[in-house]
Amino acid sequence: MIDPALEAEYNNRAKVPGHPAVIASWVRDAAAFRSAAPHAALDIAYGASKRQVMDIFTPERGTTGAVALFIHGGYWQSLDKSFASHLASGLLAHGVTVAVPSYDLCPQVTVEVIAGQMQSAARFLTTRFGRLDLAIGHSAGGHLAAMLLADELVPAALAISGLFDLRPLVKTTVNGALGLDEAQAWRLSPRNRPQPTGAFHAVVGGREGREYAAQSRAMAEVWGGRCDVLPEHDHFTIVGELARGDSPMVAACRQMLAGTRKHEGGQ
Repeated sequence: MIDPALEAEYNNRAKVPGHPAVIASWVRDAAAFRSAAPHAALDIAYGASKRQVMDIFTPERGTTGAVALFIHGGYWQSLDKSFASHLASGLLAHGVTVAVPSYDLCPQVTVEVIAGQMQSAARFLTTRFGRLDLAIGHSAGGHLAAMLLADELVPAALAISGLFDLRPLVKTTVNGALGLDEAQAWRLSPRNRPQPTGAFHAVVGGREGREYAAQSRAMAEVWGGRCDVLPEHDHFTIVGELARGDSPMVAACRQMLAGTRKHEGGQ
């Protein structure tokens, strides 16, 4: 049964009437970025299915050697890597290699299968580069990034407008494609996982509503991480901060990357 209060909080497209224009800008900006990126390896397979491919963007100069993974959102049931290419630009400007994968979608597969595919993507990058320093994710991608941290496959994760307790979704229309019951939702929730050894940082928009804000605050508290609120942003506009090399969000990523390097050096 649909809970009207939860539906109002978690139906992001209904909550943000201007979302079509934002998504259209993602398509435009991502395509322009790919066409201009001189050091891009596109459609690299990391798994067996057609959608298990990623684009890898390498800095033109001054690489730090660090590698980050960005996971797109879409409630595990829409979008792909082609909507997010430009979001690599902020970290690229600071010498960080960024990989952007697609993954199979619900209801063709389950959320658990998608989480497994992101594990495969993380292992692929670790093998290819000898390291994977940071997982970043937006919305459902924030959930997947947190799951990678919980599984100790990355030393740090930045979750943007993430979902960490999936149980409220069971009572929304979002669950039509996911097919979760309460027990499954809780089993697949990062909130149900012990605090990982790595660093966790949540970022949420000030215009997101109480549920998303509460999810990020609670996850940061449970895992001993940090939660920042960007007052001017909603669920769709917030991720654009990754495209600006001088944004506070990119600065937070760089701080986390510096922390992982310091840890590696035993300092």
